[in-house]
Amino acid sequence: MTGTVFDIKRFAIHDGPGIRTSVFLKGCPLRCEWCQNPEGIPLDPILWYFSSKCIKCGECVKNCPVDALTKGGQDPNYIEIDHDKCTLCGRCTDVCPTAALSITGEEKSTEWVASELLKDKVFYEKSGGGITLTGGDPLYQHEFSLSILKAIKEYDIHTAVETAMFGMEENLLKFVPFTDLFLVDFKILDNDKHKVYTGVENKLIKSNFERLSKKTENILVRVPLIPGYTATEENIINIRDYVYSIRADIRIELLNFNPLARDKYKILHKQYPTFQTNRSYSEEEMQSFNRFL
Repeated sequence: MTGTVFDIKRFAIHDGPGIRTSVFLKGCPLRCEWCQNPEGIPLDPILWYFSSKCIKCGECVKNCPVDALTKGGQDPNYIEIDHDKCTLCGRCTDVCPTAALSITGEEKSTEWVASELLKDKVFYEKSGGGITLTGGDPLYQHEFSLSILKAIKEYDIHTAVETAMFGMEENLLKFVPFTDLFLVDFKILDNDKHKVYTGVENKLIKSNFERLSKKTENILVRVPLIPGYTATEENIINIRDYVYSIRADIRIELLNFNPLARDKYKILHKQYPTFQTNRSYSEEEMQSFNRFL
């Protein structure tokens, strides 16, 4: 079994209990306007250009066999990428002396991913941690995600899956026997607003959540606080009331806004969303939001 991975982060402490290793899988059916990992949305790998690393040697342009790269001549986009021409052959990344060009997303086998995760087994054991599948959304590559979980559970390692639950119910429920904790992302409860800001309705998400809540006790609902989108008293209270109406013992956690995705949008030549604030919320502000739970 193979799938597309775009990052593996070690010593993660916010994606489940203890010290964890998080696997970021490409592919997501949602198109959230505020997406913090826009490189994880498409399933296919993409070529990234880090202008801050570029020394303007031009070797990448000389070695591109399909003329997908051109010299823009101006900072910060000295190198322009025609993604329609790019075949991801990797010749430009091979000759780049500073790794200013890199391909985000590689096809990996279950065995390869499992071997990487097992390198940190001692940290999981000492801290009560484990591994977390995130993305993107692991439900998008559900067969590959399941193969990783099954491989890891053979070593009795704690597993967590972060998902927005927008997918076939039968695929989601296949995760239950191999997942110790579901990190469920609830963004906006109002269906119409959810469709406007994420590109999809949330009726399927709610249906999957209600079914999942009957199949496992280990669910943590997480709400990202996005200024101007999700970080409102009305939305937080609505999500709280809905979750507790399904099961009163399910925990809800608010995630602080992370403004660091701005550079990712620049790399992808996409317009960065306009937020009410471009900073994380202060401790006092987080306490103010948490009082609604």
